[in-house]
Amino acid sequence: MAVPQSVLDSLKQLLGDRLSTSASVREQHGRDEFWHHQAEPDAVVFPLTTEEVVGVVDICRDGAVPLIPFGTGTSVEGHVQAVHGGVSVDVTGMDSILAVNPLDFDCIVQAGVRRKQLNEHIRDTGLFFPVDPGADASLGGMTATRASGTNAVRYGTMKDNVLAVKVVLPDGRVIDTARRAKKTAAGLDLTHLYIGSEGILGVITEVTLKLHGIPEVTSAAVVPFPSVEAAVDSVVTAIQSGIPIARCELMDAVMMGAVNAYSGFDYPVEPTLFMEFDGTKRGVEEQIEMMRAIAEDQGGGEFQWTSDQEERNRLWQARHDSAYAAKALREGCELWGTDVCVPLSRLTECMTETRKDLESCSLPAPMLGHVGDGNFHLIFVLDTSNDAEIKEAEEYNERMIMRALAMDGTCTGEHGIGLGKKDFLVAELGPAVDVMRQLKLALDPTNFMNPGKMIEIEGGVRAGEVT
Repeated sequence: MAVPQSVLDSLKQLLGDRLSTSASVREQHGRDEFWHHQAEPDAVVFPLTTEEVVGVVDICRDGAVPLIPFGTGTSVEGHVQAVHGGVSVDVTGMDSILAVNPLDFDCIVQAGVRRKQLNEHIRDTGLFFPVDPGADASLGGMTATRASGTNAVRYGTMKDNVLAVKVVLPDGRVIDTARRAKKTAAGLDLTHLYIGSEGILGVITEVTLKLHGIPEVTSAAVVPFPSVEAAVDSVVTAIQSGIPIARCELMDAVMMGAVNAYSGFDYPVEPTLFMEFDGTKRGVEEQIEMMRAIAEDQGGGEFQWTSDQEERNRLWQARHDSAYAAKALREGCELWGTDVCVPLSRLTECMTETRKDLESCSLPAPMLGHVGDGNFHLIFVLDTSNDAEIKEAEEYNERMIMRALAMDGTCTGEHGIGLGKKDFLVAELGPAVDVMRQLKLALDPTNFMNPGKMIEIEGGVRAGEVT
């Protein structure tokens, strides 16, 4: 065991049976949804309160032991891997909804509250929380990774829907980054410093979130296109025309074939848009007719739409299950996903060039994306025991990212940096990464908070070592 026995004894005294060193629990906390090299913590703790998190932070800091915050493990860039060993802090037991303020359109939740849990709890208020990354992720984890998803084109990402966070700092202090007011000009914007901080600056224990009114009518539509270019051009035209699309997802032909097989659909195996429109009954009908005309101009096929909730749920469940559908393309293989985001005016160019590049790829690599905001993904289905396949996926990934950066885009629209994109962050932001490093070391001088992630720090804590 790399963690000193004295540290384990202190954690045991603080948390009792909510400390685990079992192999199965450690294995679960050493990976996330997509493939990265497994890196297990030496122990896992399950605090229930902010005060207990403070105790865990103090013990790990004083014992020179790495600490890795863990929500539901549904991140995809290796955010939760314990690359230097240490203690994984699982906040899923911190699952209380502390306050709902319908008249203010906000709520306060503990970090372990899940997205679906919150929406079920507030359903009778006529409100909902819109950020939907697909997985039923914890809201603390979604904040820490600056999550996005299918609703972002209409409702924004976590950065647009978080009003404040409560954070345990590396030195054990607890701060609230803001109040519940909808706007503030008070001091530095610490809230947005912690949205997307990926656990390297502290442990988020509570989140104050914006809520939105449930629309009167919601309708979903599906339409195939002869090419990725035609599909993306339709979306760009629709947004530039002011059509308020609530969701807009593109799946290429490879992805549609996988989705049909996995979810039992029989849609044409062509690049396809899944869309959703919401608002008043009349407004939704107008939006759909405008979108239908745009799609027809681009050669779109049959425009199918429905307001039936069960059918809409089935459609979006198929979209959320797309990763599992991709995995089913090759038995015994793993998924390695990546994403970029570019200005909307460059999206067609970036996606078509990427799809053309993939024509020579020997691996299945379905493409899908939240094209309404310029973000798209590749999912490589590979044999992780085959170094040549890993190298091939890395080469295609690098070309896609550098293509996006050349278009003034970003190396990640929603996956985050974690382990997988540290080098690309430097390519994207250059000297700004040095400022991030200075902030990290100012708050965490021994680098014990999720070390090895996002930005490189020389030295740093490894379990049982003092730097």
